[in-house]
Amino acid sequence: MPKSGFVGILGKPNAGKSTLLNWLLGEKIALVSPKANASRKRVNAIVMHGDDQIILLDTPGLHEKEKLLNKFMLKEALKALGDSDLVLFLADVRDDLSGYEWFLELNTKNIPHIVVLTKTDLVSKEEVEKKIEEYKKIGKALDVIPISAVEGKGKDELLGTIVKHLPEHPYYYDPEIISTEHIRDIYKELIREALFEKLGDELPYETDILIEKIEEFDNLDKIYATIIVERASQKGMIIGKKGRKIKDIGIYARKLLENFSGKKIYLELYVKVVPGWSKNKKMLEELGYEVEL
Repeated sequence: MPKSGFVGILGKPNAGKSTLLNWLLGEKIALVSPKANASRKRVNAIVMHGDDQIILLDTPGLHEKEKLLNKFMLKEALKALGDSDLVLFLADVRDDLSGYEWFLELNTKNIPHIVVLTKTDLVSKEEVEKKIEEYKKIGKALDVIPISAVEGKGKDELLGTIVKHLPEHPYYYDPEIISTEHIRDIYKELIREALFEKLGDELPYETDILIEKIEEFDNLDKIYATIIVERASQKGMIIGKKGRKIKDIGIYARKLLENFSGKKIYLELYVKVVPGWSKNKKMLEELGYEVEL
């Protein structure tokens, strides 16, 4: 009997959760950005390790419940925690343990977890070993594993440790499938990544993507998407002088979309001002967020 189970990926914003998911999967389906709070929804990915199946649940960073959108993001993270057989708690090796202590408070059902130390290429070997000991001293984790996606270190050890703690169970999904996400949601995330790449810290937090329509052909997908912002000044920032910025965003987004789909991509991007959308329950639901007031 193979092993098969659900593995939630949790951690503070910008701990490297989406990078880890893409690295383990070998495909880019989750938004990767150096800017904190980039991921907003759960992304499911299916990784085969030998004959065993790991269903990864990527989540937004663990947030305080300040804004309506952040409430949704925390709810998504907690839902993944409750749905998981095992949790990977990701922590930047340079961070203190406050985020981990909060995670332990949220983990009321005591779901077994592994601490994964990320970005270990940025510090010395001695600093990594010291941080491992700090986490082990608390004594709650099944294991503490250092990794570096940049250097390609720790992948086999991590996958082997995950499988060791999964239950014996028939496959939940066809082993040929890499994700349960709708193509529309993956395309949306890749366009959002292009926004982060081209605007960086200038990108307003209250920015999102609405996929209006996708026309699929054998060798071509036509995608029509609207970038939603809250103020006219934000619209101007995204369009740029003489439309140059939106053109750059579109070129980069098409590259990401074509790399993922293996098809030619025709992409039309529009920008629309919707005042207060991030606090509007109806608008949030139209963008795919389930929010409870």
